[in-house]
Amino acid sequence: MSNRFHTVACLAQHGIGPEVMAEASRAVDAASRLHGFFVDESHVPFGAVALMRFGHPFPVSSRQAVLDADAVLVASDGDEAIETLGDELDLRAAVVRVRFGEQAELSLFSPLRDEAWAWTLERGFSLARVSRARIALVGVDRRWARDADAAAERYAGIEIDRVQANDAMKALVLAPEQFDVVVCTPELADTAAELAASLAETRTRAWGRLAPSGPSLFGPTHGAADDIAGQGVADPRSMLLAAALMLGEGLGERSAAATLASAVWRAAAVREQRSTRGFADVVLAQLPLALANAEFYREAAWQ
Repeated sequence: MSNRFHTVACLAQHGIGPEVMAEASRAVDAASRLHGFFVDESHVPFGAVALMRFGHPFPVSSRQAVLDADAVLVASDGDEAIETLGDELDLRAAVVRVRFGEQAELSLFSPLRDEAWAWTLERGFSLARVSRARIALVGVDRRWARDADAAAERYAGIEIDRVQANDAMKALVLAPEQFDVVVCTPELADTAAELAASLAETRTRAWGRLAPSGPSLFGPTHGAADDIAGQGVADPRSMLLAAALMLGEGLGERSAAATLASAVWRAAAVREQRSTRGFADVVLAQLPLALANAEFYREAAWQ
């Protein structure tokens, strides 16, 4: 029996949140069993639902469950309560995962505050090491030039591109496949995420806020979408990609993360599955076919 055990606090919120969170939970459970570890999920009241039940969007019991977890998965973006939640955590870096094309993806990192440059670079280089061994440093300036040089020395063998901001923005639109991991300034982060693979026929995005201690926070790029709540028609792809991002960057289970992300892409090709549950059913069916262990071998090669 595996001794790899993780705890996740799940915040479904309102609107389509409970629907897409339910499918993410199924996918995380299936991927974890496939890769030999266990995830204990705690579904806690948060946001508008908690406000109605307890008179507070972030009650004490929910706060404790979040602080005790290894990672936190939320079901929507743009909620004021999420900002409150972020204030409770030691969040240092933002990451956006963009998946597009024939199983292509890129990851964009940026620090959440100036003193987090070194740590953000470390996370970016760490991911590049077990991915395609390539990283782009966009808009390097005096704030982080020394940290960038130090990280480059520690990760000898990784291909490093130092790119001007304007050149990077154009390339993210026209040739996103040339990127693997991107580290950029906070001022460029939102624009880079919007432009990345924007011309691709299909793309899916998810976000994370990473912490060196305590839980990191992950979620999809859509809102609560109250107008379609309860109809079973919400697209769960961003939520499922957020779950994959959580597995990899929040729990350190990068092989399971790759498997889940690949299964989501495979399921997207089965166009007749249009309900929220129907799409997730296809994802679960695709998981064994998408099984990816290459990350372990890549990481071993660098040790």
